[in-house]
Amino acid sequence: MVAQIPRPAVTITWEPLPPDYVLPDDPVENIQQPWLAAALTEALDLAGRITPTMLIGSNFGLVATVNRNITVKAPDWFYVPHAQPVAPGEIRRSYTPGVEGDRVAVVMEFLSQGDNGELSVRATPPYGKLYFYEQVLQVPTYVTYNPYELTLDVRCLTQGRYELQTPTPEGRFWIPELALYLGLWQGERQNQDIYWLRWWDGEGNLLLWGSEYQALERERANLEQQRAEEERQRADLQQQRAERLAAKLRELGIDLTEM
Repeated sequence: MVAQIPRPAVTITWEPLPPDYVLPDDPVENIQQPWLAAALTEALDLAGRITPTMLIGSNFGLVATVNRNITVKAPDWFYVPHAQPVAPGEIRRSYTPGVEGDRVAVVMEFLSQGDNGELSVRATPPYGKLYFYEQVLQVPTYVTYNPYELTLDVRCLTQGRYELQTPTPEGRFWIPELALYLGLWQGERQNQDIYWLRWWDGEGNLLLWGSEYQALERERANLEQQRAEEERQRADLQQQRAERLAAKLRELGIDLTEM
């Protein structure tokens, strides 16, 4: 039996980020990452699943104080069910669970090529992301997507540890905090034909993007126009038949206008 190496004990406190704290400004690893995050949020918004009290963001600092040292991680996408509103005119620059609202419910990371920092369990500074989300923030659901290998993994917190979840036969994962399925979908958006992260509801219906709603509206308008044209042609045909019948009757000496 392999002995388990104990993780160092840590003291975690929740304190607002000081106004003069300089947040990390690391660039995203590739151009797909902000597109993936924006597409996830747009679908939720258009489906009416975002309320004013929710906090959803990407590349935004999540804060905890570990052993008196401020630690900030900026996931590619995250979801908080209820966050306190900021004062009028104030811009939220970070989020500290407990102090500013609920704990973070879902975190997503889009893996960097050749880095794997998103799966790091490093328990000493600089803390690995998996360790930070699991042991410090205790995020119930942690999603990792590798766009290079097209692999999607979902981990759920069980007795203080993440456990990999099993996908459905369609390759989707149930995200309980949002009551939605998450999976991969290949198609085009913003002239990019890639594998996107998409949402499905409990009945298997895909949550649509704005461009897809517009395409449906155009298709619906075209169908209505087609039906109207068919009705016009049908009316014209009936009129032509009536005129031919009237002409035939006149040839027989019958004038319907005199009846």
